[in-house]
Amino acid sequence: MTEHGGLPASGANGVDVTDLVVRMDTVGVRRGRTTLVRGIDWRVELDERWVVLGPNGAGKTTLLRLAGAEMHPTYGTVHILGEKIGRTDVFELRPRIGFCSAALAARVPGEELVRDLVVSAGYAVLGRWREDYDQQDTRRADELLKAMGIAQLGDRTFGTLSEGERKRTLIARALMTDPEMLLLDEPAAGLDLGGREDLVARLSELAMDPDAPAMVLVTHHVEEIPPGFTHALLLREGGVVAQGLLDDVLTEDNLSAAFGQNLTLQRNGDRFFAWRK
Repeated sequence: MTEHGGLPASGANGVDVTDLVVRMDTVGVRRGRTTLVRGIDWRVELDERWVVLGPNGAGKTTLLRLAGAEMHPTYGTVHILGEKIGRTDVFELRPRIGFCSAALAARVPGEELVRDLVVSAGYAVLGRWREDYDQQDTRRADELLKAMGIAQLGDRTFGTLSEGERKRTLIARALMTDPEMLLLDEPAAGLDLGGREDLVARLSELAMDPDAPAMVLVTHHVEEIPPGFTHALLLREGGVVAQGLLDDVLTEDNLSAAFGQNLTLQRNGDRFFAWRK
């Protein structure tokens, strides 16, 4: 069995992909008279870790759903892992993508065992029913829980977990299939300071693993950007304010433009902090 960086390998045969895992060309999404995103040109390569920043309603979650093959664009073209959306079977594509979101958390039954929630990702279902899992599957689930710092919770039910423990469980589930891309929609939302810092540290470890999948993290807050993330995309009202290398893009001017306020941005080591002037 091979290793996927610092994470346990799934044992499944790998799928060769190009270095470009996301390609969007002049992409827009409309719902009725409302434009969710517009004119998006975006490239994500295999070894990149992107943070997508912007205020509520900027189009961040829409962009993530496009990248997760959960939504078709109204116009423009989207290629995910070398497959063109609209000309490929998204049900075959989605297992190659790890997705963690609040919407998924809301669908998990409270009585579901944590280990079963993680291992069942291999069948793209929530929880075990009649699927057969071998010892390798169970061992991988336990190793992923350990990597997330919650090995002791495997036999607990999801409903008894704290918010931070739930977030880490869902990230372990997203990694279960050894995905080629990991999408995280506001993973630190609702966490207290300790929970946020623990999660940021674990995501930083994952980001710095050269063999980890490409990563895209959506957030409202620069304080939640884990060290090791390489690129940033700033959105406002469905359009791109700036994108590129994190150090080039994350400036006071760009951040102020994205959030529509005069903001101060400060950096301490590999962490960022922002407040209104």
